[in-house]
Amino acid sequence: MASTGSRGRARDRAVQSVDRAVSVLQILAVLGPCGVTEIAGQLGVHKTTVFRLLATLEARGLVEQGAGRGRYRIGHPLTELAAAAAKNTDLFLLSRPVCQELAQAAGDTVNVSVREGRDVVTVGQVAGEASIASVDWVGRRCPLHASAAGKVFLAHPAPDRHGRLPAELPRGRRLERFTPRTITRREHLAKDLAAVRERGYAVSFEEYEIGLVSLAAPVRALDDTVVAAVTLAGPAFRIREDTAPVLAGMLLAAAARISWRRGQVKRG
Repeated sequence: MASTGSRGRARDRAVQSVDRAVSVLQILAVLGPCGVTEIAGQLGVHKTTVFRLLATLEARGLVEQGAGRGRYRIGHPLTELAAAAAKNTDLFLLSRPVCQELAQAAGDTVNVSVREGRDVVTVGQVAGEASIASVDWVGRRCPLHASAAGKVFLAHPAPDRHGRLPAELPRGRRLERFTPRTITRREHLAKDLAAVRERGYAVSFEEYEIGLVSLAAPVRALDDTVVAAVTLAGPAFRIREDTAPVLAGMLLAAAARISWRRGQVKRG
């Protein structure tokens, strides 16, 4: 009789195989027809592992080989699945379970925001148990340069706009000031955005509203572009410079999970 430990390990291996198979499909969706070596490189696994995954997917019709053989592409049954999913996909509905877990763990408010022009707009919110005010941010606009979510978009421009940010912000004058801590000089903002790219998340320490601190991390699509920002916001006495890194780690993990749910490839 198999031991509990061996059954657990077998179950873990099965889950890992499913996870990797999904990643293979995502890679083919983004890159188009690929060979085994290319897929293995994208996943960071051995080619024999990719061979096994492709054999299973091909048997179910989820991938197929082109006329030249050796190169795999998405199978036709997946187009039906994609069409069904597209009808019901909603950004916040997709991210809500993850946001609820983060709000419960951190105790503060979690928002999901998208970009609209020079603003970010909150499309969903989950309040944590420690939230001291019942402010509803859904539908509210915040400026890009003074909000953590806005800085995420400024620091990670879409490929066709790369190099033009933050140049698209108003020229010839300082940026609008909302509090004494708002970054108003373009060169200072550029330095702050470089820090966002380096550490992976953005911070707004009372830059839009006195007493309010927010951290934000990017939510990425299948092609790795930033499509949303997930934000953790709370009072300045609780989210401080010494506590922010720990909270940021939780936030980054949540943003990654939401990105995977939206289709970003999960490596390993």
